[in-house]
Amino acid sequence: MPFARISLLKGKSPDYIRTLSDNVHRALVEAFDVPADDRFQIVEQLEPGALVYDRTYFSGRRSDDFVLIAITAGRPRSTAVKRQFYQRLAALLSEAPGLRPDDIMVVITTTERDGWSFSNGLAQLAVEEVA
Repeated sequence: MPFARISLLKGKSPDYIRTLSDNVHRALVEAFDVPADDRFQIVEQLEPGALVYDRTYFSGRRSDDFVLIAITAGRPRSTAVKRQFYQRLAALLSEAPGLRPDDIMVVITTTERDGWSFSNGLAQLAVEEVA
């Protein structure tokens, strides 16, 4: 049940965005234990100046192709699972749409199960407490 917000600079084609979105989801399914039909994303292309990032912090050299991927997950994953996800994501995005690993940043945040309502005003994942 992750939610992904994918932010990048404006100017990419619909095919580029589709490939980026597809490969983020593919990495989540393959390495982050996410069901294939659990896909919720926002892809936002921002004007220059609206995506602010350091070009070298913990990285070689970031370019204008920099992508920030913020994942909100409904349950924690182990460090080993997160590392596998980061590696798989970098490999897939390097293949297509051709991102350099230095241009991929990921932030994972977790929530409680009752922090999600998928529809109808319900907390579908909440576990009722027994008194």
